[in-house]
Amino acid sequence: MAVTLQSVLPGLPVLPDPATETVLASGLLEELSYAFGGPFHVLLPDAFDTNLAALRAVLTEAGVDGQVYFAKKANKAAVWVERCAEGGAGVDVASTGELREALGHGVRGEDLVVTGPVKSTELLRLAVRHGALIAVDALDELDTVVMTALNGRSRPARVLLRALPTGQPHSRFGLTGDELGLALQRSARAGKALRMEGFSFHLSGYDLTARAELAARLVRLCRQARALGLTADRISIGGGLPISYTDAESWRAFLAAQHSGHYHAGKSFTEADFYPYHSPVSGAGALRALLAARPDGQQQTLAELLRDSDTALLLEPGRALLDRAGATVFAIQGVKERDGYLLLTVDGTSLSLSEQWFASEYLPDPWLLSPDGGAAPGLHRAAVGAATCLESDLVSWRKIGFLQRPRAGDLLVYPNTAGYQMDSNESSFHDLPLPPKVVVDRTERPRPRWRLDRHFL
Repeated sequence: MAVTLQSVLPGLPVLPDPATETVLASGLLEELSYAFGGPFHVLLPDAFDTNLAALRAVLTEAGVDGQVYFAKKANKAAVWVERCAEGGAGVDVASTGELREALGHGVRGEDLVVTGPVKSTELLRLAVRHGALIAVDALDELDTVVMTALNGRSRPARVLLRALPTGQPHSRFGLTGDELGLALQRSARAGKALRMEGFSFHLSGYDLTARAELAARLVRLCRQARALGLTADRISIGGGLPISYTDAESWRAFLAAQHSGHYHAGKSFTEADFYPYHSPVSGAGALRALLAARPDGQQQTLAELLRDSDTALLLEPGRALLDRAGATVFAIQGVKERDGYLLLTVDGTSLSLSEQWFASEYLPDPWLLSPDGGAAPGLHRAAVGAATCLESDLVSWRKIGFLQRPRAGDLLVYPNTAGYQMDSNESSFHDLPLPPKVVVDRTERPRPRWRLDRHFL
């Protein structure tokens, strides 16, 4: 039986998610926990398809030509790449391994964009051979791409020139204004060996205004590049579309109430330490707001600038495509009492919730599943420790409020973990196996249908 958690303040309830709630109520998770004997991740590809369709609908609504690329680094599972291949979406890769995985699961080479700060010669060779779009990050990398195309006697190399963000002058990504000028000259001299298709940028954070202004700058650069005879008909704005895990009121209340006394061992966090778990606009709504923005006080919106200049918009979202597309399941192995609250130990590590990697905390409240309906109703606060011998290995430092007393054998289900949480930092420390990924293909059936993700196989 699934119990929706209402935490002792400060808590952070997640937004309604009928698909995940159906899986919780089905009894499937208890059976899988018994079968695997350890933690596992649940994947919901229908949610991915819905998010992809929503982003595409916004582009169509705005009359903007564009392409959505899934940022593969957000989750290693093969099912997302399979959905991209099936739905005609692209994939953003940053390594030889990611490129091969994408090709192996059916994505065409021309539907790949290769990003990353410095790319190996092997990665560039494969990218050129398969017709992938390459986001060039440095002048010497541009030279290598041209030589790779000439030596391979293959199709022209397709490139974007990555611009250094004006608001982030110390970023290690991108070309300065002077370097962009040189790159344009070299691109024009490369002739048929190179097809310079436009510009891109990497921008940290979720400031839509800054993203719109930089996008407008790239549109202007495209016009300049065309004057040199280059194609320059598209720009990539990367990812950075926020999603909301919770509602605005819950997020404000949490931030106002939380302090070190709410965490195990008096650990403390500030608002700046957390991902923004609520955003006024999120996912497809954030893209809509971006396209409606008027950069630098211009009369035209970004969408109008793109349309009038015949420039396509490329997106590389990760989290926005994986919103509500998965959950992470741990079994409770032991319960201790400490200073008026409980310390739970689960059968996995904090490396399966990668916010800990950023010295932060994954805040959405987990669900507690008790096979027999639970015991000791009331309010029970508990922090969640992991299975290793490290004091710092806590899945949740926060003392989470439960409506019944957690017991050994109960399950903790952390919601909405597909985006950047599941596997960015997972390790087989202590020779613990990596948690398998379970794909739930159909949630509307009387009994959800599942299979192991092909990457795990």
